[in-house]
Amino acid sequence: MVAQRDGHEEELIPMPELTWPALRKAVAIVAPSRLPELFEDMQTAFGAASEQNSVNPIRFFFLHWGMVVEIERHPETARRFHAAEQAMASYEDEVRDRAIREIGDIVRAANRAVAGE
Repeated sequence: MVAQRDGHEEELIPMPELTWPALRKAVAIVAPSRLPELFEDMQTAFGAASEQNSVNPIRFFFLHWGMVVEIERHPETARRFHAAEQAMASYEDEVRDRAIREIGDIVRAANRAVAGE
């Protein structure tokens, strides 16, 4: 059972800084099975930054993984997100539509949190 205070879900960890060491440590705690994906994405981002002579791929990498951590550090939010991902495989249009809305709502909220809004 997830502990709650004032109707808000308790966080597994505080939101880390958007730095490589902090995000790597956070992912290791909240989504350890995704560490290989984190490393692969980092290599891809740095390669793209070099090819494009731009830091934008690196910025996107940090923002993306910040959102992943923001979702996963809240157990109930992560549960809802993953349930919606699974519901995307439904044959029922209504179930898929609800899943799309749920995923969109969660991702937008995570994006706002990472952006400090």
